[in-house]
Amino acid sequence: MKISVILPTLNEALELPEALRRVRAIPEVFEWIVVDGGSTDGTVSVAAAGGARVLTFAKGRGHQSRTGALAASGDVFLFLHADTWLPPGTGMAIQRGLDDPRVVGGGFWKVFRDPHWMMRGSRFRCWTRLHLFGRIAADQAIFVRRNSLEEIGGFPAQPLMEEFELCRRLRSIGRLVLASEKVSTSSRRWRSRGVLRTYIRMWRITALHALGTSPERLARIYDPEPRV
Repeated sequence: MKISVILPTLNEALELPEALRRVRAIPEVFEWIVVDGGSTDGTVSVAAAGGARVLTFAKGRGHQSRTGALAASGDVFLFLHADTWLPPGTGMAIQRGLDDPRVVGGGFWKVFRDPHWMMRGSRFRCWTRLHLFGRIAADQAIFVRRNSLEEIGGFPAQPLMEEFELCRRLRSIGRLVLASEKVSTSSRRWRSRGVLRTYIRMWRITALHALGTSPERLARIYDPEPRV
């Protein structure tokens, strides 16, 4: 199994080196592609120094992830945030998850690094998110078979909720699973924006999404500045 890791970035020069170091340590990973959305802090140089193939595209994770997937050549694509750390057993965990031919993709259990007490229980939320709502969060290192992604038309190129749309499309052709390892992700944005405020904003966006609000409008509500 050959894994292509795709990292959409925007001003991630501080976080990216450790993420790439851990990616390089996984034997099953044979290429890592950084798709940068216009960084001004040296992210592109850091990515190149870390051995990544570097592409550029307008900022927005959905569009950047789609661009990276179109350029990747692995059997399995793994979409990774620059502040999320993969465990050494990533490749074997993905392999075990995909041993069932009915499984088209999945993600990992997640823990936060240096979490606020209100952020505890992320493992329970990972289980609930998938088994009750059929979703996997973007910072859970979503992985998908190449042929399955091609079958659903590629990674959704939308400005927000792209991971939920990806999961919805994948569930139409197969099963999603949680791999037997866990990733760790930074709590920096939660702390900087306020943990309770972040939860409230996420709940609001999720509710509006369920009511049919367009991804473009959701992106404007979530953040007046286009995000990555």
